[in-house]
Amino acid sequence: MVKEELVQRSPLRILEQSLHGGIGTGRINVIASPKGVGKTAVLVHLATDQLFQDQHVVHVSFSAKTDHIISWYEDIFREIAVKRDLSDALEVHDDIIKNRVIMNFSQRGLNAEQFLQSLEAMIVHGGFNARLVVVDGYNFDQGHPESIAAIRRFAEEHGIAFWFSASTEPNELTNSNGVPKRLERYDDHLDVLITLSPEGEYVMLHLLKEHGQYPDRDMNLKLDSRSLLIVSG
Repeated sequence: MVKEELVQRSPLRILEQSLHGGIGTGRINVIASPKGVGKTAVLVHLATDQLFQDQHVVHVSFSAKTDHIISWYEDIFREIAVKRDLSDALEVHDDIIKNRVIMNFSQRGLNAEQFLQSLEAMIVHGGFNARLVVVDGYNFDQGHPESIAAIRRFAEEHGIAFWFSASTEPNELTNSNGVPKRLERYDDHLDVLITLSPEGEYVMLHLLKEHGQYPDRDMNLKLDSRSLLIVSG
């Protein structure tokens, strides 16, 4: 299968349809679940899909080390290439990784202005024209709604979609709209909120919030815990 056909047949086209505009731009989107359920796999699959479309991607990690992030990308690419019988896989791999940058931050002592200045230096002044920034490991308990509001303004100004992971507790209390309590104070600044729930060999993707509405529905998408890929059905 050639790269263009792979993009067309990707289950992430279902995600775009479900969100009525795909990953969008100028938005703050969140994937929420307890630790170890599959948030990073979802983010990396989203990012890899954009790379296959020749788009630039910035992956921000708030973990102490980034080696595991590179491993995620290698594993996801390998699974896609094998399952879809990707033609010239090695050539495609070497081509798309040029469009990916991994940035590492410590959340302690970092404010939104410093964070956004670093992104602006890379994306705007550095000419790395990313339209997707995935943010892994951000601690919403330690963060502030004002910071997310500033990031959202930056996203709107520069036409960028931000996708965050958010760790919740198993059986965490939710508000009347189903939003986990630790994310409730951020709710006004979130455009899309997707939760993950394990069901056997799969992890189901559930659309909790979309652009001010709370549809509270399954997305006909799931994460295969063996391949770590998003699949339909």
